[in-house]
Amino acid sequence: MTHPFAPGLLAGRVALVTGATSGLGRHFATVLAAAGATVAAAGRRRDALDGLAAEVAAAGGRCLGIAMEVTDPESVRTAFEEVEAQAGRAPDIVVNNAGITVTRPAMDLTPQEWSSVIDTNLTGCFTVAQAAARRMRAQGGGGSIVNIASILGRRVAGMVAPYAASKAGLIQLTKALALEWARDGIRVNALAPGYIETDLNRDFFAGEAGQRMVKRIPQRRLGRMADLDGPLLLLCSDASAYMTGSVLDVDGGHLLSTL
Repeated sequence: MTHPFAPGLLAGRVALVTGATSGLGRHFATVLAAAGATVAAAGRRRDALDGLAAEVAAAGGRCLGIAMEVTDPESVRTAFEEVEAQAGRAPDIVVNNAGITVTRPAMDLTPQEWSSVIDTNLTGCFTVAQAAARRMRAQGGGGSIVNIASILGRRVAGMVAPYAASKAGLIQLTKALALEWARDGIRVNALAPGYIETDLNRDFFAGEAGQRMVKRIPQRRLGRMADLDGPLLLLCSDASAYMTGSVLDVDGGHLLSTL
C-alpha cells in the first residue's frame, strides 16, 4: 500500500489523526498510511474506527483505532498512552482535524452552541497539540503538528461566526506554538482548505445555491479530497523541514476572488 505522491515517504513514522471517523479525517488517515506511517486514527465512534483500521490493513497498511474526545483532557491523555502502548512510542506526526460547526445567525446562537464549536475546534486542538509536543520533546524532540484550519479563518461567510472565529484563532495558535516549540525541533503548520466536496455537502453543491458559490471560485470547481494529499504530505514529512508557522491555502484561488 503506497501513495502515488510519496511511496514510503513516512515509513517508520507514527501519525495521529483526530476526527478520523469520517470525511477529511478518514481520508487523511488513509493517505498517511499509504505513505508508510503507522496511523493512530482517533475519534468518538469505535465502529467507524474499527472499519477504517480494517480497510487500511486490507490495503497493506497499519492503522490503530483510538478512542478520543478532544474536549476532554483526560480522554486525550489516555489516548496518547494507548498510542504509545500499541505503536511502541508517541506520535511524531499529529494532524489536528477534529472540528464541528453550527450554521445559525449570530443573534440566535446559544452560549452552548458557541462554546461547543470553540471548545472542539480551538481548545481541543490546543489540548491535543500540547499533549503531543510534551511527548515529542520527551522522546528527543522533533515532530510535525498540522492543524486543519479553513479559508474561513481568513475571510468570513454568513451564519458561521463561531466556526470562522475558531479557525482564525487556530491560525494564530499555529503561529504561536510554532514560535515556542521551534527550539525543540517541533514544527507546527496549518492547512487551510477551501470548499472541498464530501458526501455531506455533495447534494448542496449540486443545487442552484451551491452552484452560485462554486462560480465564485476562480478555478470554477470544488476541491477534491485528493487535492489536499500533496500539501498534507509536504507538511507531515521532512520535505517541509524548514517550514514552521506556515499556513497553506488549498482553495482553487477562492481567497483571491473579489469581495
